[in-house]
Amino acid sequence: MKIALITDDGKSISQHFGRAPYYLVVTLEDGKEVNRELRPKQGHNQFQQAGEHAKHSAGQVHGRDDDSHEKHISMTDTIQDCAALICGGMGYGAYESMRRLNIQPVVTDLRDIEEAIRAYAAGQLIDHTEKLH
Repeated sequence: MKIALITDDGKSISQHFGRAPYYLVVTLEDGKEVNRELRPKQGHNQFQQAGEHAKHSAGQVHGRDDDSHEKHISMTDTIQDCAALICGGMGYGAYESMRRLNIQPVVTDLRDIEEAIRAYAAGQLIDHTEKLH
């Protein structure tokens, strides 16, 4: 099974799914890591530079519209082979998009990638949905 961890540097878990530039993809077999690779990720900055960042009208929930879901799909193109996505924070819309794409999102309070991998492999990583925004 492969899991993706959102990161800025390959060592720590990023606080925001949309802004981080990389995924660290880890392959687990029988609860042990057998491979890892750093993969690029599109983010909000690319959409803003392309003039594609969604404008939200008053009262509209950020990230839950069809256009945002399409952006979330493009942000996950490189992790379609992963069962889970571990991050330090994300929006409600991105969280729901991951679930719709059959990628289990996990929002953790852990920052160290190694610690998060061990906790996930042991089935002990807690999903802190109160950190969704």
